[in-house]
Amino acid sequence: MGDPYADDAARARRLGRPVGRFMARWRGAIRRRPWLNTAYKVVVTVLGALIVVVGLILVPLPGPGWLIVFVGLTLLGSEYHWARRLLGWLRAMLARFWERWNAWRAARRERKTRLADPQAG
Repeated sequence: MGDPYADDAARARRLGRPVGRFMARWRGAIRRRPWLNTAYKVVVTVLGALIVVVGLILVPLPGPGWLIVFVGLTLLGSEYHWARRLLGWLRAMLARFWERWNAWRAARRERKTRLADPQAG
């Protein structure tokens, strides 16, 4: 059985093109005005940092703590290269974690099946 999410990246690129073009034009208009560019960067920095802090506070509580952290880093990543790099690293670590988690669960399921039916193994 193939990966049901294999074409998600291509679909996201197709859907993101019009949004990306709009954002590039909008951001270009902001960059042409230095005072507006500075104000925009301050707002993005404060809002992104606030979202990340709230997300980190919510991590030990039930709910979407890490999701909120990712949203805050995505917002910061729109202006800062270090945030884009950190977000990429976190995504890679999360993908590695899920691969290991799924492998562990599959092995556990297999052990349970073997223990439940000793004649099959």
